[in-house]
Amino acid sequence: MFSGIVEEAATVVAVTAEGGNVRLRVRCSFAADLSIDQSVAHNGVCLTVVKVDPEASTYDVVAIAETLQRSNLGLLKPGDLVNLERSMVMNGRLDGHIVQGHVDCTAICDQIEDLDGSRYFRFTYTIPAEMRRRGYLTVEKGSVTVNGVSLTVCDSTPTSFRVAIIPYTMEHTNFRSITLGTRVNLEFDILGKYIAALQQA
Repeated sequence: MFSGIVEEAATVVAVTAEGGNVRLRVRCSFAADLSIDQSVAHNGVCLTVVKVDPEASTYDVVAIAETLQRSNLGLLKPGDLVNLERSMVMNGRLDGHIVQGHVDCTAICDQIEDLDGSRYFRFTYTIPAEMRRRGYLTVEKGSVTVNGVSLTVCDSTPTSFRVAIIPYTMEHTNFRSITLGTRVNLEFDILGKYIAALQQA
């Protein structure tokens, strides 16, 4: 379980194919604090640490084929930035919202607007009608996770939404690398999914 508060935009140092899977090696400031089997969200995708090299400040995770199909992790290459968040401490503050680390789909950035110190990003996505009926959608002023970042939705439509990014978020996440055409990971709010399921029941 995560909160969508990114700890670090870390650097991918190696990408290795292992059959249908991909092994990612990531360099980050807290690598030495990690342990095997620990969960870390990468652009919002929960992955298990399989190797740690404290001297190199790196660790390895493996993304399976289904994860690669549902997310943008298969597009990562050495030198790319990836948003990291370790699993939530249950006695800590929930500064973002409840995030599972299960990416629902990807979206494309199709508009970026500068606005007096902040920046608006619009993302468009395609999702089947049945999934929308099950709560895979955004609502005005609701929460959404974009590349693992907990954000507030504005200008919500059935196929798009915008988010406002403050300078701090730009500096500390890979939003600074997002340009027109960039593919990002989305996780819709789990509370909305449960409400939709209860209504159908």
